[in-house]
Amino acid sequence: MAGQMADDDKPLDPAVERVRRRLIRFMVINLGILFIAFAVVLGAIVYKLSFAPKRMVDQAPVARVPNGDGPITASIPLPAGAKLLSSSLSGGRALLDVELADKSQTLIFYDLEAGRIVGSYALKPAGQQ
Repeated sequence: MAGQMADDDKPLDPAVERVRRRLIRFMVINLGILFIAFAVVLGAIVYKLSFAPKRMVDQAPVARVPNGDGPITASIPLPAGAKLLSSSLSGGRALLDVELADKSQTLIFYDLEAGRIVGSYALKPAGQQ
C-alpha cells in the first residue's frame, strides 16, 4: 500500500510542471477578473437602488378643477370651418382630431392648464409632403 502512494507522488516532468503553473496562474488571474466584475455589477445595482431618485408611476399632470359652484366653461380656438372628428384626454392635455375646411385632417394638442395649443400635426397621405 505504501508503494502505491509513492507511485502517485512522483515529481512531474519539468515541462509538465511549467504547464501546470501556467494553468494555475491563468486560473487565478481569470477568477480575480471575474470577482472584480461581479463586485462592480453588484455595486452598480446597490447604487441604483439606494441613490436613484424615486419616481412615481402617476406623475402626469392632472387638470385641476377650480373651486366654485358652477360648471367649468372654456373655449378652444379652432380654425374657421373646422369640424371636430374625435378627442381624447390624457392628464392635463387634450388631443383633438380636426377636419379642416379643405378636408385635410390635423391633430391639435391643447394644454388644459395653460389654456393654449401646444402643437399640431397635419395628417397627409403617404408620398405627400
